[in-house]
Amino acid sequence: MPVVRASEAVVHEMHGVRFVSYATPGTGSKELAAWRGEIPAGTKGPAHTVTREEVLHLLTGSLRLTLDGTAHTLTPGDTAIVNAGTKLGVENPTDAPATMWVTTSVGLEAELADGTRISPPWANA
Repeated sequence: MPVVRASEAVVHEMHGVRFVSYATPGTGSKELAAWRGEIPAGTKGPAHTVTREEVLHLLTGSLRLTLDGTAHTLTPGDTAIVNAGTKLGVENPTDAPATMWVTTSVGLEAELADGTRISPPWANA
C-alpha cells in the first residue's frame, strides 16, 4: 500500500504518549518505520536504550531530550539524531502538548532500565 491516509493510521498508547503509526511492514514498508508522537504536557517517559538509529523531528511544542545523560531542548523545526545504543529520555516539561515525527528502521527495540525489552508495534507491526 503506497499511500497511508491519515484515517488509516494506527494509534498506540504507552507511558502516556500516543504513537500514530503510518509506515510499518503492515502498511507496506519494508525497511523504514515512521510515526507521529503526541506527548501531553507534563509527560516524562522512561529512559530507554534504542537498538536502531532514530531521527526525531519536533513539529509543535517543546521537548527535553536526554541523550546519554546530556539534556537538549528541542523547539519546532529541530531534529535529533539518536544513534543505536543511545540511552534516550523524552520529557515535555511544559504546559502545552508537543508533537514529533519519528523515523527509524524496522526492527527497532527499546530496553528499559530494568532490562525489559520492548518491540514497539508502531515500528514493527
